[in-house]
Amino acid sequence: MNDHKPANPKNNTPAICKDFHSTIEFIGKRWVGVIIFSLLKGPKRYHEILDEIPGISDRLLTERLRGLEREGLVVKKVDLSSQKKVEYELTPAGKDLEKVISAIMHWLKQKGKK
Repeated sequence: MNDHKPANPKNNTPAICKDFHSTIEFIGKRWVGVIIFSLLKGPKRYHEILDEIPGISDRLLTERLRGLEREGLVVKKVDLSSQKKVEYELTPAGKDLEKVISAIMHWLKQKGKK
């Protein structure tokens, strides 16, 4: 006889919901998804990202890039050779979001066809 009771999924719900909500809130911040989408194409300099995203301000791009760095999704690479060159690149964790971004893009295309 098996006395082991199945785990109550409600016991884990608050932690799962909190983590899920935090992640969605972060990724859903204005411009974050677009910045990630831009960097999925490869490393870019600050002004390349700024030029690629119409409507984003310098201040907000800087703020979002710093947030992405803190979350471990973006790395800032500084080349101190002849000229100071700064590039932003997705980390492996940031690149893992490609499937999520692609799924959202697919959903948007399908939604547009209806």
